[in-house]
Amino acid sequence: MDSSQAKMKLGVKPGHHGELTNGSATSRSPPNVNGSHASFSRPIPKSPENAQSAPLSPNSDALHLLDVNGGLLDGRNGRHSPKNPRVVLDRKSSSPMMPAFMTSAPGKVIVFGEHAVVHGKAAMAASISLRSYLLVTALSKSRRTITLRFPDISLDHTWHIDDLPWSTFAHPNRKKFYYDLVTSLDPDLVEAMQPHITTVSPKVPLEARKIHQAAASCFLYLFLSLASQAFPGCIYTLRSTLPIGAGLGSSASVSVCISSALLLQIRTLAGPHPDQPRKESEVQIERINRWAFVGEMCIHGNPSGVDNTVAAYGKAVMFKREDYGKPPHVKSIHNFPELPLLLVNTRHARSTAVEVAKVGALKTTQPIVTGLILEAIDKITESAHMLLSAPGFDKSDHDSLKVMGELLNFNHGLLVSLGVSHPRLERIRELVDTVGCGWTKLTGAGGGGCAITLLRPGATAGDLKDLETRLEAENFERFETTLGGDGVGVLWPAVLKNETEEEGGEEIDQDKFLEAEGREGVERLVGVGRHQNREGWKFWR
Repeated sequence: MDSSQAKMKLGVKPGHHGELTNGSATSRSPPNVNGSHASFSRPIPKSPENAQSAPLSPNSDALHLLDVNGGLLDGRNGRHSPKNPRVVLDRKSSSPMMPAFMTSAPGKVIVFGEHAVVHGKAAMAASISLRSYLLVTALSKSRRTITLRFPDISLDHTWHIDDLPWSTFAHPNRKKFYYDLVTSLDPDLVEAMQPHITTVSPKVPLEARKIHQAAASCFLYLFLSLASQAFPGCIYTLRSTLPIGAGLGSSASVSVCISSALLLQIRTLAGPHPDQPRKESEVQIERINRWAFVGEMCIHGNPSGVDNTVAAYGKAVMFKREDYGKPPHVKSIHNFPELPLLLVNTRHARSTAVEVAKVGALKTTQPIVTGLILEAIDKITESAHMLLSAPGFDKSDHDSLKVMGELLNFNHGLLVSLGVSHPRLERIRELVDTVGCGWTKLTGAGGGGCAITLLRPGATAGDLKDLETRLEAENFERFETTLGGDGVGVLWPAVLKNETEEEGGEEIDQDKFLEAEGREGVERLVGVGRHQNREGWKFWR
């Protein structure tokens, strides 16, 4: 079976699928974490990518786990290490192996360069403060199951650990380690996994089943690649404030959450902590991002790597792929400013493949004009990069933001000329212009989906309320968010300093997490978005 057949087995088509570009990506590193259980210190195993990084120290607050036999989990995929002595813990045999913890990753928007990026030009993508949150809850040693719960899409499935195809994934010719760069799915591994995917949500409608099984494939491929049969039973519960299928990188956000959680559980991440050197931090994030890209391949077949890179790194990236036979050029914009953003969902379904094909056909029939339009979009993206990277850029200054707003207007106008806008997107621009509170462009493939509005510094609460009323009257979905925030984060243990009477903070357990009502409820409980910079969450920066 070849890689194309492997993708079809997962229910995805080779080539562009839910993305504007193709390829692999880069990433960076995770936070220092603290447990309430017995602690043991052991350096991270040396690997080609972390040979120059500082090992974990007794003061690094790194995550330490025990396997089901009571020994330390080996850093290479969670195997029992024969070098480590058997550990005797003074606790009941039915107690969980570790405290609950959480990981979180943001969604993304393409700020400049969509469609041009498909044709070898640059694109700028940035994180948004709408995020996914994954709660990992360990089970007692006697419970040998792994449960995946995504209540926002009504997914709840349990596998028995000992029934999974460990021998296939552990075969010497196929085994991958946490530091490996995986650029394609192994068709034999995909084949071995299928009996455990087809049992996921067999009775739900076809479209919902495809989403459920794609999510299960992402999780299970990473779990079987990184964990081992000695792994403790766990429940993985995911909530998200990101709308699904709106071009905001929701699947990549989930993939980064899963990747970071599993890598933390096998003790292969250092940090994050305030004094962590950027280079070391980037090693950790790169590791997370590599495996998140594997998860994205399970869902999309041939993803660009943009979405998972932004979800892992945060802030913004410049992305360019001139040769599809080679990896893309990805450059992080570390000094990208956090900017107030209005995100509006048209609620009109769109097909990325259809919109990409439109531009491709136009390039064939009108090669000179289309080529000039794509070149102009590329110059806009480069101009925006220079503007935002300049020492004199002031996000609170009207003149600075006006220049960026003009670039957004230029970019949107050129996308309209390529035929990828939609009446609903143009209506959003009309409403924003009527109120006069910002600069608007479509984001992503177009043809529906979402529009982004960079808010003017002088926009009043009254202006925003007026716009909110107008948008709601025409059935648009509106999100106030922030552009350019943090990437992957960790809450270890799952305790926050919320305004509760609980001693030491509020413990986030399964019941509280599942009972949080909608996006607002999730933000209130655990959010690290625009209004939720809570003590406890840590990020690689």
